Amino acid sequence: MKARYKEIVDRYAGMIRSAQIPAGTRLPTHRTLATREHISLATATRVYAELEKMGLVSGETGRGTFVREILLPSGQGIDQHAVASDVLDLNFNYPALPGQGELLREALRQVAAGGDIEAHLRYQPHAGRQTEREIVAAHLAGPHFQPSGDNVLIVNGAQHGLTVTVMGLLRPGDVVAVDALTYPGFKALAALYHLELLAIPCTETGPDLTALRQLCQRRHVRAVYTMPTLHNPLGWVLSREQRRTLAEIARQHDLLIVEDTAYGWLIRRPPPPVASFAPERTVYVTGFSKNVATGLRVGAVVCPPDLRPALERAIRATTWNTPSIMTAMVCHWIQDGTVARFETLKRRDARQRQAVLKAVLGDLPCITHPESYFAWLPLADEARADRVVKALMDNNISVSTAEPFSTSGTVPQAIRIALGSVTVDNLRLALMQVREAVELEQSR
Repeated sequence: MKARYKEIVDRYAGMIRSAQIPAGTRLPTHRTLATREHISLATATRVYAELEKMGLVSGETGRGTFVREILLPSGQGIDQHAVASDVLDLNFNYPALPGQGELLREALRQVAAGGDIEAHLRYQPHAGRQTEREIVAAHLAGPHFQPSGDNVLIVNGAQHGLTVTVMGLLRPGDVVAVDALTYPGFKALAALYHLELLAIPCTETGPDLTALRQLCQRRHVRAVYTMPTLHNPLGWVLSREQRRTLAEIARQHDLLIVEDTAYGWLIRRPPPPVASFAPERTVYVTGFSKNVATGLRVGAVVCPPDLRPALERAIRATTWNTPSIMTAMVCHWIQDGTVARFETLKRRDARQRQAVLKAVLGDLPCITHPESYFAWLPLADEARADRVVKALMDNNISVSTAEPFSTSGTVPQAIRIALGSVTVDNLRLALMQVREAVELEQSR
């Protein structure tokens, strides 16, 4: 015989799927459900937990349990499938510039004409060829950051850099402190590798470092994952003092620092990287996907010398080496100034798109940075982000809720908007629809 609580779960699931209980409905409190169904409070809690596992409801601390919009396409966030050609994608960023295709064609010609063409047919060193690591090291160098080519490892994009860092330096069950809103790709990686993520509360200017200290005092935290230069999705750039404090906390509690700078190039004169304050314990991860092209999966990891063997083993276990043809093209573009030119043009493009965002959204509260390719739009207390996302998808516009970014028990009602993947004219039209959908939802 089916357990009593299973019967209740199935009944509520059926009513939600058939829209008898519409999306956004606040369900009875646990105590009210227990009274209504003649079950214990613990059983009522179990009912809602089962419905949440099924993706049908979401519980929000202090507000209650709400029915989710279940008609959203799967994977709003890191697992999103490729959108249809007629959908305006404001979910993922893949900024491109006119003429990049022809530059790629010319770069391939140069590789083909090169004297070492047959070398590309053979295995390469796991960390990449030494000359190319030196080129990447020089490209990443700044007044306070002078990485050696010996400590640069070339990887298949920044996400692969994060992957080999986790595989090489952490173990399943390790506790990692992350921002309460963070990059979904790291969340997905942590789930696959069975890491425990502890949320650091977010302030207007960055993570609450006092709260991080307290977390480290209560738990054995192994590492902290941080995006100090153009945080995704909140756009903050940590000050020099914040970076120094983060490094001090890491030393005090023996934390590994994983510094993700995938969007850092958008900031023209950023403070020194966290790696410059704690070089002995920081793994610095970056890539050439956003500043050059998302299809060229080339990235770099800068690490302390003693960590390099473990990271090389992880590269060997996952890909053996980054394809040398792509690495050669990226390094050629670094040397001839193409990467610097792309970065300059894309910074200008990001500022233009931010101006469009500000002009269209007007007085809607928006958290962003004037040189960022994304924006965070909090909604009013009673508004439901999933309804906004569904309404926009019905109009062929794809955005994300806060859920893929959230690492805390409470998922805020907000949407994240990627600005870099459509034309400026289409961005303006899409943002007008975003504003309309948000204002309609908040007027309910």
